[in-house]
Amino acid sequence: MPCLYITTNVTLDGTATDSLFSETTKAVAQIIGKPEKYVMVLLKGSVDISFGGNKEAAAYAEIVSMGGINSQVKRQLIDTIGSILQSQLRVPTSRFFLKVYDTTQGRSLSKI
Repeated sequence: MPCLYITTNVTLDGTATDSLFSETTKAVAQIIGKPEKYVMVLLKGSVDISFGGNKEAAAYAEIVSMGGINSQVKRQLIDTIGSILQSQLRVPTSRFFLKVYDTTQGRSLSKI
């Protein structure tokens, strides 16, 4: 189950976030290759974030997935989620950082 956790210093009060949840869920499912019903998205706003020494609009996100991650997928996730945050929350892509973690990397998979 992929989980995308987005933290931003943008105030979300009065902001319609339904389309952000919908777009990010679809993007993660499509890029990683998992069904939408297994994608979880969390969004937290109004967090103190300093990026490049200032507090202009910025976002930090983490995505954790059980498989489906490689370098091409990472690049697509960064580009796509960054574009969504820019269009939905006005966070410039240059002020967005995504940490990608695959829980299956580095482990040998057992054949039970």
